[in-house]
Amino acid sequence: MAAVFPAWIMITILVLEASLVMGGFQASLKLERRIPLVSHEVELGRLREFDRLRHGRLLQSSGGVVDFPVRGTYDPFLVGLYYTKLQIGSPPKEYYVQIDTGSDVLWIGCNSCNGCPESSGLQIELNLYDPGSSSTSSLVSCSDQRCNAGVQSSDSGCSGQGNQCSYTFQYGDGSGTSGYYVADLLHFSTILEGSMTANSTAPIMFGCSVLQTGDLTKSDRAVDGIFGFGQQSLSVISQLSSQGIAPRVFSHCLRGKNGGGGILVFGEILEPNMVYTPLVPSQPHYNLDLRSISVGGQVLSIDPSVFSTSSSQGTIVDSGTTLAYLADEAYDAFVDAITKTVSQTVRPVLSKGNQCYLITSSVTDIFPQVSLNFAGGASLILNPPDYLVQQNSIGGAAVWCIGFQKIQGQGITILGDLVLKDKIIVYDLANQRIGWTDYDCSMSVNVSANLNSGRTEFVNAGQMSNDGSSPDQLQSIIALLLNMIMLAALLFS
Repeated sequence: MAAVFPAWIMITILVLEASLVMGGFQASLKLERRIPLVSHEVELGRLREFDRLRHGRLLQSSGGVVDFPVRGTYDPFLVGLYYTKLQIGSPPKEYYVQIDTGSDVLWIGCNSCNGCPESSGLQIELNLYDPGSSSTSSLVSCSDQRCNAGVQSSDSGCSGQGNQCSYTFQYGDGSGTSGYYVADLLHFSTILEGSMTANSTAPIMFGCSVLQTGDLTKSDRAVDGIFGFGQQSLSVISQLSSQGIAPRVFSHCLRGKNGGGGILVFGEILEPNMVYTPLVPSQPHYNLDLRSISVGGQVLSIDPSVFSTSSSQGTIVDSGTTLAYLADEAYDAFVDAITKTVSQTVRPVLSKGNQCYLITSSVTDIFPQVSLNFAGGASLILNPPDYLVQQNSIGGAAVWCIGFQKIQGQGITILGDLVLKDKIIVYDLANQRIGWTDYDCSMSVNVSANLNSGRTEFVNAGQMSNDGSSPDQLQSIIALLLNMIMLAALLFS
C-alpha cells in the first residue's frame, strides 16, 4: 500500500487542477446579456423604441461542441442586448460583440475607426482591433474566394482600389458601418468526448470597422462589434462548419426569471419533446411559415396570406428583439380575441395606446393559451406570461398589457425574447429547420454535434453558477476522481 499513497496524491492534484479548469469553465466563451424581460419599471414605449432600432439592424439584402454559457443580468434601462467575449489574434485579445441573428458578418471596431465609442454603459472595457499588433493577421484581397462568396450575399464588395475586400452595412435606424476584411485566428474551446476540453484556434474572416455612424456611435449600450449568427457563408458558424470544427446548428435557451442567463451552444440541444418546422428557403433571416393563430383553442379568422413571406412581410425568429410583433392585419384580431375571453373577469384599459388589463389575481388563472401554428403541424404554445408584460399597479390591481406590438402598416411578425424565453430553440441550418420546446433554462442540457467523421458527440452543457461551477460539473469531477482512484489502486496495489 506504500506505493498507492503517492499515486493518490498525484492523482488528486491532477483532478484538482482539472476541477479548477472545469470550475472556471475554460471550455466556454462568456455570453452576457442585459435584457428586461417583464419588468413593471419599463414602459412598453421604451421597449418598442429599442426594438424599432433593432429591427432596422436586420440586414435587408465538425469537431466538438462549442459552449457559450450565458451570464450577466438584465437591466430595465439597458434593453435587449446579448453579447459575448471573443479572443482574436496572436497574442489573443478580448472583444465584446453583440450576438445578432439578423446579420451574417462578425465585425469589430479597428484602431483607425472614426465614430467608435470609447466607453460603454454596460460596464465593459472596449478594445479596438489592430491588425498590425497580431502576428497572424492578414488582409483579404478581392481575389480571395471568401470575398467573392460575400459579394453574392451583399456582405462584401470590391472597388478595385488596392485590391482590398471591403464592406458597407447600412441599417434602418440610420446607423451604419464600413471597413475592410481581415483574417486572423479565433481562439475558443471545444468540449469533446462528453467532458474533455480542447483549446482550439481557427482562421476566420471578419470585418475591421473604420467608420461607424448613428446609433452605433452611442456609448450607453456600446460593444466592440457585432457577431452575425446568420446563414450565409461569411458567418462564423458557417466558416467553422466548413473547417469541420463545429456543426451547422446552434441552440439557445434563454432564462426568463431570476436575472436571466441561459445557454448558447454550437450544436443541437436534444430533448424528447422538440418540435420542428422548416425554414422558409432563400431568405436573409430566420423566416418561418406561420399559418394561423389560436386563442383559447379557437383559430382566429385571419387571412393566411397575411403571414406569407415576401420582401415586405413574413415571420422572423429574432433573439435580439425584446418584445414580439404581429403583422398589422393580424394584430387587432389577436387583441380582440384575448380581450373578449377575459372581459368578464378583468377590466380592460388603454395605457399609452396599449391594450392593458387591471388584474387582482394570477394571470395564468384568467388568460387563455395562445398557439402560433406553423407549417408541418408544429405549434408554439404561449402561456400568458409569454404574451403579457406587467407595467405597474393601480389601486391595488396589477396592470398587465399585451406584449405583442404591431409595426404600423407592415406585415412583419417578429418573435422576440418575450416568446422565446424559457424554451430551447434550435437553429438547424444543416436541415433547414427550427425547433423548440418548453424548458427550465437554469438546468443543464444534452447537446449533439454531428461530425464530419459521421460520429455524434454528446455533452452535458449548462449555465454556470455564480461561484463558477455547477452541480453537474461537480458530479462529473467526483466521478472522475473515483475512477482514477480505483485505477490507481489496481495499478499500484
